[in-house]
Parts: sequence; C-alpha cells; structure tokens
Amino acid sequence: MRTIPLKTVTDTVADLCRTANYKIGDDVFKALQIARRKETSPIGREILDQIIENHKIASSKKLPICQDCGYAVIFLKVGSKVRIRGDLYGAINQGVRKGYIQGYLRKSIISDPLKGGNTGDNTPAIIHAEIVPGTRLKITVAPKGGGSENMSGVKMLTPGDGIEGVKKFVLDQVWSAGANPCPPVIVGIGIGGNLEYAPYLAKKALLRQIGSRHQDAYYARLERELLRVINRTGIGPMGLGGRVTALDVFIETFPRHLATLPVAVNLNCHVARHKTAII
Repeated sequence: MRTIPLKTVTDTVADLCRTANYKIGDDVFKALQIARRKETSPIGREILDQIIENHKIASSKKLPICQDCGYAVIFLKVGSKVRIRGDLYGAINQGVRKGYIQGYLRKSIISDPLKGGNTGDNTPAIIHAEIVPGTRLKITVAPKGGGSENMSGVKMLTPGDGIEGVKKFVLDQVWSAGANPCPPVIVGIGIGGNLEYAPYLAKKALLRQIGSRHQDAYYARLERELLRVINRTGIGPMGLGGRVTALDVFIETFPRHLATLPVAVNLNCHVARHKTAII
C-alpha cells in the first residue's frame, strides 16, 4: 500500500483549479487556430481572433479565461493500493477553496438551490470517483461554466428510436442552444446506462483530447458524422454565422436496459477547461 498525505491532495487540487482557469489545453488552442484558418465568415474569423488573443492574455498574465470560473467538477481515479488517511473529499474541497480564493477566481456556488446564499469559496465540488488498479491517484479538475451547462440535456429514448433518434436529439440540442453556449463548442454525448449515468458519460466525454476518436470504429464514424453535420448548421463562432460551430464531438457509451435508450448531451464552450495531475 502507498499512503498519500491529505495536504498533497489539497495542494494539487488548488493548483489544478488555478491552472485550469488560466490556461486551456494545447489541443484546444491548436483546434481554435485550425478553426480560424477554416472559417470563411469575416465576422467568424474576427471572433476567433479575439478568442485566441484572450487565451494568450489569460495564460501570460495568469488571469481567468472567462468571468465564469465554473463549478469545480472533480474526476478521481483512485488506485486500489492507495491509502489516504482522513477525509479525501474534505481535502479536495479544501483544495477548491484554496485555489479559488488564492487565485482570485469568481465564486459561483449557491448554498441552497432555491433559498440562495453564495458559499463564498466555490465549494462544495462535485466529485466522481473510480477505483482502478495501481498505486496512483489521478485527479482531474474540470471547471464547468453555467452558460454551456444550461444548454445541456438528457432524453430517455426508446430502443426503437435507434441511431437516427440519437442523432436527431443531439442535433436538436445543438441547434436549440444556438449562441448561448459560446460556440465553437465541444459536444460530449453519453449513450446508455440509465437516467443518471448518461449525463455523467457526456460530461466525462468532454475530458478527451481534441482530435481523438472513439476506440470502436462504429462510434468513431458517428463522432465524425455529427461533427460534419453540426458544422453545417451555420451557427458559427458565438452564434453569428460561419462554418465552425463545434471543435469536436465525443461519445462515451455504457450498457443499457433492454427497454431504454438514454442519451445525454453536455456542451462545453470554447473555454474547454480541464487539468490533470497524477500523484
């Protein structure tokens, strides 16, 4: 067994919260540059120029990429031979608290969904944990903005709806979202599981690297097809028209009940924030 101190967890999460809000991944930055070259709309090109410049300034000056510094969503892969003495979730929330306060990041979490009241430190985080073989602890912090989250959805299709029903739901979701999720977007799709698991799959899909494809050729083809069709909608950068509405489409799947076909769509704006550390 390998013991990991709680302080190490806290400090790692704090650093990931700050870094994720200041610097997007190299894959996303490269995708935006490629999108700029592909875009034919003059307004779309100007918007992409501004987006790219904003990312450069945020990275160099360590300033938030967006005023909405997101809900702290944490994905854990905990090695089966890792021992953490104490409250792991408490250490993670302390890291979020530390990162958002010390990083001067906007605190957006309301303590009661109807009665209100800001928690003042962006906690509690939403934590997804998975036990895996090994002696490592993998932590991914994915701050999720409210604008793109509002444009996400889940639908319980029937098995008879099949692949055409899935495609229709995804395209309807992107089309109805329009400019609201600040395109160009990244589209995460979860297919299978049940009512609560499909949205988790969709959000987990957003962690993938731009340009990667599903390991199953069937779903890889579907990802490419949906990306082509979405970029033909003409929604364009920030919804003002153009060829580039999405940077990529990712699908994650899971077995389903024979009577159900759950599908979820989770949209990410062009500020596709997530950072990972392995302890």
